[in-house]
Amino acid sequence: MILEVAIAGIIILCTAATVAALTDIWRMRKSDSHTLTSLLHQYLVQSCLQLIGNVMYWKLHQDTGNCRSLQEKFLLRVLKRNRNTAYGLKYKFTEMKNKQDFIKNHPTTRYDHYETFIERIIKGEKNVLTAKDTHLLAVTSGTSGRSHILPITREMFLTFFLYGVAILSHCMVAAYPKVRQLQKILKFFYTPKERVSECGIPIGPSSSSPANSKSILPLYSTPLPGFEIKSEPEALYIHLLFALKDRNLGIIEANFASLVHHGFLNLHRQWQNLVEDIRLGRTNPNLDIPPEVREKLDKLLKPDPKRAKELEEEFIVGFEGISKRIWPHMNLVLATDTGSMKLYGDILKRVFTKGLSHYSPLYAATEGLIGINIWPLEEHAMYLLVPRSVFYEFIRIDDSDKEQPETLFTEEVKEGDVYELVVSTVNGLYRYRMGDVVKVVKFVKETPVVEFLYRQGQLLNVRGEKMSERLFFDAFQESVKSWQGKYLMDYCCAESGLAAHLTEFQNIQISPSPHYLVFLELDGTETLSEREKSTIDEKLREHHWVYDSFRTKGSIAPIAVYLVQPGTFLKLRSFLLETVGCSPNQVKVPRVIRSEAALSLLYSRVI
Repeated sequence: MILEVAIAGIIILCTAATVAALTDIWRMRKSDSHTLTSLLHQYLVQSCLQLIGNVMYWKLHQDTGNCRSLQEKFLLRVLKRNRNTAYGLKYKFTEMKNKQDFIKNHPTTRYDHYETFIERIIKGEKNVLTAKDTHLLAVTSGTSGRSHILPITREMFLTFFLYGVAILSHCMVAAYPKVRQLQKILKFFYTPKERVSECGIPIGPSSSSPANSKSILPLYSTPLPGFEIKSEPEALYIHLLFALKDRNLGIIEANFASLVHHGFLNLHRQWQNLVEDIRLGRTNPNLDIPPEVREKLDKLLKPDPKRAKELEEEFIVGFEGISKRIWPHMNLVLATDTGSMKLYGDILKRVFTKGLSHYSPLYAATEGLIGINIWPLEEHAMYLLVPRSVFYEFIRIDDSDKEQPETLFTEEVKEGDVYELVVSTVNGLYRYRMGDVVKVVKFVKETPVVEFLYRQGQLLNVRGEKMSERLFFDAFQESVKSWQGKYLMDYCCAESGLAAHLTEFQNIQISPSPHYLVFLELDGTETLSEREKSTIDEKLREHHWVYDSFRTKGSIAPIAVYLVQPGTFLKLRSFLLETVGCSPNQVKVPRVIRSEAALSLLYSRVI
């Protein structure tokens, strides 16, 4: 009798849960391209992610009150696990009993410190930097310096999911409840060409492809064959084509705001072809894609003249606020728009995604997950450091020129101060100087919250003045605001010394005194008065007293400002993809150019 009652109770509970879930699904807005299977799949994935996210968010908040202890435990666990590796034996990890021993007996490091160890891993040797096997040889972007290869273990991916993806999902739904729908996501992602080391370890960016994560594929508007396309122009076209077909799209997602911006620029250029393809229900015959992929895509397309007409009418009106007009139920743009990405985020908010909320969720790098933005509604993104992700140290920015500077722990940094970040990771990097500069903006209990400022390699420095990317951008933005009716599309800088050997551009006068070169692409105009150009120099002098001092003495000449032809920065982006060898998902147009070839390209496009 008791067993029968228990079984009946379980049946009732299961029935009630099923009815509740089906009722929940029925009430949600759904993407046009969903099948019943993909609909239920998305609902299950989102529900599980929310459940995990709720738990991990609670756990992270508990951790913030115990950051100091957790950080040391994390470090000692990494040292203990790797004590018998080639690296651990060399640096005597067994003798390190606390974090003070670690910093006393191990130097701060840069990439060249690890190159011989990584070469051994590439050749197939195990137990070199970590006791756990290398799962991926991750390639850094290299667009702000030399590209590096860093070993990645599976543990990092688990940490990234639990303390990154799961928690951002919780924060996103809490801040923007309307995102909890069964609407698909337009994800700008480009599957890299497959490469493996001589011992069979995959080589590529650390970002995982939806094609390799079949459980989350139903969340995206692009079908699996679209992620099989390896060339960026064709893959981007397919992303846009399937996204435009879905009137009920809910989120636009990318690693960086620059990818979203690039997507909309291409939409602006290609919309007539895309509309025609939707009208005819085809994959554009001019796309250079494999026949077998085209066949799969064509099977998913049907003529839709009604949607084509609706899109055409909106595109003819213009592109200001276009995202909300072609996707009226769009909720959010999910992409990093801090640091050098702020420019693209600002353009998106002013033009293409006007009226949409933006959420910059993660501060992450190939080295690992650094922080998470748990305040989506704040205007300026800031990131709570994750105590269980990496071991953090901080170098006072005034000491960053030293080869072996003193470092501070999380409990020693001060609110409002600026530091160079140093990390030790589960992937075999120890006291590694990433080159990132951050500002501590506040604390949550014991845990610092930081704002990303700039990369150290992006300094302008012709006389020892050390003009940071962030300071230059802030002064630059103030100048642009004073130019009535003129909007900045993109820019970069260089030090005048880099132009010394560019003999093919002798017609461009270059002052013999050191100075900055600035290349601008503006929206709607190809002219800028000398007075407008001079405001950049004036604002820099106001913001940077050392620069002002050198300008007063005449040891730094005024800035040379050049306007470049429309499309120049798209060409620069293509040039970087060809020469640096990074994935389109990673490429960042550097704000400070260090390559003569890149500078030559810019000079060739000067108006």
